[in-house]
This record gives sequence, C-alpha cells and structure tokens, in this order.
Amino acid sequence: MDAFNHLMEGFANALSPEYLFLALVGVMLGTAVGVVPGLGSSMAVALLLPITFHLDPVGAFIMFAGVYYGGLFGDSTAAILMNTPGQGSAIATAIEGHRMARRGRAPQALATAAIGAFIGAIVSTTLVAFFSPAIVELALQFGPAEYFALTVFAFVATSSVVSHSVVRGLVALGIGLTISMVGIDGLSGAERFTLGIPQLFEGLSIITVTVALLAVGEVLHVAATSHASKGEDGSLRRSGTPWLGRADLRRTLPAWGRGTLFGLPFGSIPAGGAEIPTFLAFGTERKLAARRARRGTGADEFGDGAIEGVAAPEAAASATAGTAMGTLLGLGLPTSATAAIMLAAFQQYGMQPGPLLFERDGDLVWALLASLFIGSVMLLILNLPFAPLWAKLLLVPKPYMYAGIAVFSSLGVYAAASSMVDLWLMLILGLLALMMRRFDIPLAPVLIAVVLGPVAELELRRALAVGQGDVSVLVDSGITVGIYGLLVAIGLTVAIGRVRARRAARGKAPVEAGRG
Repeated sequence: MDAFNHLMEGFANALSPEYLFLALVGVMLGTAVGVVPGLGSSMAVALLLPITFHLDPVGAFIMFAGVYYGGLFGDSTAAILMNTPGQGSAIATAIEGHRMARRGRAPQALATAAIGAFIGAIVSTTLVAFFSPAIVELALQFGPAEYFALTVFAFVATSSVVSHSVVRGLVALGIGLTISMVGIDGLSGAERFTLGIPQLFEGLSIITVTVALLAVGEVLHVAATSHASKGEDGSLRRSGTPWLGRADLRRTLPAWGRGTLFGLPFGSIPAGGAEIPTFLAFGTERKLAARRARRGTGADEFGDGAIEGVAAPEAAASATAGTAMGTLLGLGLPTSATAAIMLAAFQQYGMQPGPLLFERDGDLVWALLASLFIGSVMLLILNLPFAPLWAKLLLVPKPYMYAGIAVFSSLGVYAAASSMVDLWLMLILGLLALMMRRFDIPLAPVLIAVVLGPVAELELRRALAVGQGDVSVLVDSGITVGIYGLLVAIGLTVAIGRVRARRAARGKAPVEAGRG
C-alpha cells in the first residue's frame, strides 16, 4: 500500500504542466533520434545529457524517461521501414517488420510495434513500482556461470529455432563469434584478428555490424536482384490505416503477452540487454506458427511478414527496458547501454542509485516511475495515428529509397566514431551479408553472436577463474542446470518436430505421384 501511495504522489508531481511538457519533448526527441540509422535510444539520451544540465533533477529525469521509451519506438520504426535498427533491441523486429512493410503493411507493423511497446512498458513499470525488492533479489542470484549459461542458451536457441537449417544457423553463429573476437583481449591484452590496424584494437562497433548486415546488405541484395523483382514496387506503394483487424488482434494479443513475459526477467540481468529476450520471443513465435501450420489451425507467414514476429520482440524489448530501470534504481546496476548513460546522469546530479535512493530521493524516484507510465501513454497517442505518415516514406521511388538508406547508413556509421575504417568495414560486411543472403544463411545468429560473444567469453573465463579451472563450476547451481535443461528440451523438441515434418513431406510425395 505504501508503494501505491508513493506512486500517486509521483503522479501528482509528474502531471504538472512543466513536467508534462518535458515528457512530451523527450518522447518526440527520442523518436526522432531513434529513427536515424546508426543512432538509437542510448545515443539520444547521451546527446540530451548536456541539454538537461540547467533543469532541476526531477525535470531532467522525466525528460530522460520520455527519451528512453521514445528512442525504443524510433529504433523499431527505422527497423520496419528501412531495415536499419538503431539498437540491438530492434534487430529481431526488423526481420519480419521490414517484410511486412514490403508487402504494403507498414502501418500495421508500426501500430503493432507501438502497442507492443506500450504493453511491455506498462506491465514492466508496474512490476518495478510494486516489486522492486524481488527484482533486485533476482539480479543478485546471477553470477558468471549463470550469465554464461544464458548466452549459450541464446546462441543455440537462435541458431536452431530462428533458422530453418541447423547447419546454416551454426555457420552464421560461427561468423558472428569470429567478428566478436576482433580487437584486444580484455584480460590478456593480446591482439586478435586486428591485422595490425590500430582502429580495430577496440573491436568492431555493433552499430557498424548491424547497419552493414541489415541495411547495406539489403541495398546490395536489392541492386543485385532488381532484374528479378520488378513486381515489388507496387507492394511497396500500398498504404492503409494503422488499425489492426480482428484477425491481426487474434494473432498479436497472445504474442504481446508472451513477449512481455520474455522481457520482464532480462531487464534485471546484465547479459546483453534486450537482444536475448527479443530473439527468444521471435523464435518462440516462429516455432508456434510452424506448429499451427502443421495442425492446420493457422498460417505460417514467417519469412513473408508475420505480424507475430513484430509483436513479441517489441513487447519483450519494452518490458526489458522497464525492468532495467528498476534494477538501475534499486541496485545501481546498469543492465543496458541506455541505463549506463542514465547512471552517469544520476551521478552528475550527485545521486547514487541503489537501495538508499528510494529513501534519500524518494520524490525523484516516484516521479520518474510515474513519468514512465506517462511517457508510454504519450508514445502510443502520438505514434499510433502517425503510423500511416511514417509509412509514406515507402512511397519514395525504390531507387531513391535505397540510395537514401545507403547514404544515411554511411552517415550514421561515420558519426558514431568519425572513422573511415568503419566505412570500409561497413562495405566489407555488407558484401558478406549479400553472400549470406545468396546462400540462405540467416543473419539473426550473426547479430546475436556479435552482441553476446564478448559477454559469453568474459563470463566463461570469470567462472573458470572462480572455480580454479574446474569445469563443473559451470553447472554448479540450480539456475544453470535449469537453463541447460531447458535448452536440451528445446533442442529435442525442434529436432523431433523437423523429423516429423520430413516424414510427413515424404509421405505426401508418393500420394501426389500416384495421383499424377
């Protein structure tokens, strides 16, 4: 009851005209910056940090809350319309969201993303407001072995579930892990795969890799296959309303719920941000769609723009962002890049997030939590009606559209580090993405490996150091045993499902041959 009373006091503070205006500005700026390829929600918060120095702490953090969620929607907007997610949390959304846009369903994809982000944000913020101690306790249960188990789970689940072929999925995973190893080894200081180039000592930027594989690779693929896809222009030009029909709602409502459940616990765990839950949510929806198709109870549109492939990752990403804020406030532990920047903002105002923050600066904390609710509502009200307007970007003629994507992608990559080497790397990786599309090697395992590869390596070496080289330390807790057990169960389920599908296909072939 005390939490409810404190939250109501926070709303009374955050609903003042001045703070409402700051929240609105934050939502709009976050969305605008998030749409720019190569930037994203964390970059938006970083850019706004100096601007807020003249504001009082409550006003500054209310604006940050608006930027926080506005940037997430901007990331997904760029992912859906241009296949260029600004953050790793929008990578999974880009896979089916951009295909929906190419089919002329961009308004519906954007509306699905906006509603999913709203649901995930509201549920996660509610849990943070009323159950922060439980979230903190969950985060404290994870050590190096548990973090490593989570990354292995993400690697294998993404490679086996997201990809139609396990072999191709593992090949993609190997490519991503190789890319993630470029740079200086953080523990030994040894150079790895740098070719003696100083600019590679810090490794390859996730912005460069993401933009190259998704945006530049798509541009090159379209240019290389334009002679065989002349009929796509019409589909790109179709428009519509952002309202979802009954059939869409029947498919998205369960997906929003499942995605939110995936995202809630991961905001408390510093194991790669929102990438793991978004890809797990995506893989689950793909698996469920394939099962419905086999049973004849639904269609499997994955690969052709499945709306569930947008709904679940967006809800997961937003739920992760919400609980990440709770972990930052309650434990002082940043579990994402954006949360790390906000930690710096707290320190700028002379405050240290942690258990004592709720006692020392309760007015600020509860006003900030209230503003997360307010920002989520503003985001939905502003962006849902404007989804068709965003979708009009697809009315730009195809040559100009993809030329613009290439230009903005180059500007985003160069702006991130002002390095010509990054531009050359972007081109090389773009050619690699073109070849991967040519041989039907999935991109998702590459991206998840690039993001989580350094985390997996670091946590593995920490766990082995704690166990003094004893490998059994990796399965020395109930959490790790549970994670690996779940991984084995998923692997067996996928393998059995594919064997049954092959047997069914072989059984149909003789019947059709006999009819012929």
